[in-house]
Amino acid sequence: MSFEHYVRSGQRLLRCGYTTGTCAALAARGAAELLLTGCAPRTVCLTTPKGWPVEVLPRYCRMEYAAALCGVEKDAGDDCDITDGMVVEALVVRTDAPGIAVDGGEGVGRVTKPGLDQPVGAAAINTVPRRMITEAVAEICRRLGYAGGLGVEIRIPGGAEAARKTFNPKLGVEGGLSVLGTSGVVEPMSEQALVDTIVLEIRQAAAAGHDLILTPGNYGADFLRDQKLDLLGVPVVKCSNFIGDALDIAAAEGMERLLLVGHIGKLVKLAGGIMNTHSRYADCRTELFCAHAAVCGAGQELCAALLQAPTTDACLELLDKAGLRLAVLQRLLDAAAGHLQRRAGEACRTGLILFSNQYGLLGLSDTAKEILAQWKR
Repeated sequence: MSFEHYVRSGQRLLRCGYTTGTCAALAARGAAELLLTGCAPRTVCLTTPKGWPVEVLPRYCRMEYAAALCGVEKDAGDDCDITDGMVVEALVVRTDAPGIAVDGGEGVGRVTKPGLDQPVGAAAINTVPRRMITEAVAEICRRLGYAGGLGVEIRIPGGAEAARKTFNPKLGVEGGLSVLGTSGVVEPMSEQALVDTIVLEIRQAAAAGHDLILTPGNYGADFLRDQKLDLLGVPVVKCSNFIGDALDIAAAEGMERLLLVGHIGKLVKLAGGIMNTHSRYADCRTELFCAHAAVCGAGQELCAALLQAPTTDACLELLDKAGLRLAVLQRLLDAAAGHLQRRAGEACRTGLILFSNQYGLLGLSDTAKEILAQWKR
């Protein structure tokens, strides 16, 4: 049964899907119904926390000795989700203990580090999916008048192999996938999913201390390694284009010292107060170079050349020839560092390091120098 909900991405309509949490709750509902009635349901349905109904045909629903097993196939819609097409299972058994107990089995990871949604040692089934599973099973129990206890084990065959391609090992979830989802729905190309990952990583870093290094991506990670800054013992989190969101999250999690390290091609936009550096939101790199160069004495010809430059490295080359590179970089660095600190707030002291693949280290803000000195003591 197709899940016919769509979101617009630019000029395209993309079909939504449903989360592993929704699949787990549907499977648990189907298995509970089979266990308590002896009849496998033809379809299983629920309403997601977002308010959208989901109805599916189980891949299978059968008895295994005294337990009932139901499998539901994950449908991620048009989202590029590693779990799309995988089967999420629920094994439901009667228990002597009252209530509904939810745990993870094959293919579901276990939490090994603090700072995640679940405590260390628990199955990586987040709070909302746990509630969805419990409510789906409880509804069957109420309808059938069953007052005894039930145990629900969520399984994802192949989950351990798939998890190796995810952030799970780095986050501290070992042995399988996480059962996730706050809305129960997968929205394709969702920026929120990326921000949610940043939240998890910063929260985990905050569980270990009050210091943090942010970098947008692999260029920054390579630079940190080349400069041996990855050996300082400070957690490093990749924040992609979501600079402002990452700063907000870090401040909310109580970070006290934060260093942002990135390529000037992306972070020069901070000098204009732009906190989401994706080109679809703003691409004023050459304009910022031109404006600050003009203040430093650049003539009309150089300003025109800067505006036409294809890359920030090309801007730097032009400024180098004019003898203005250091002066313009200092102005850009000061402006970007100022916007960075204002966004983070007074409780979190921030520093900025800029580099270029062609020119290497370009500059450190004064606070970056102070923070690094404190970390190296």
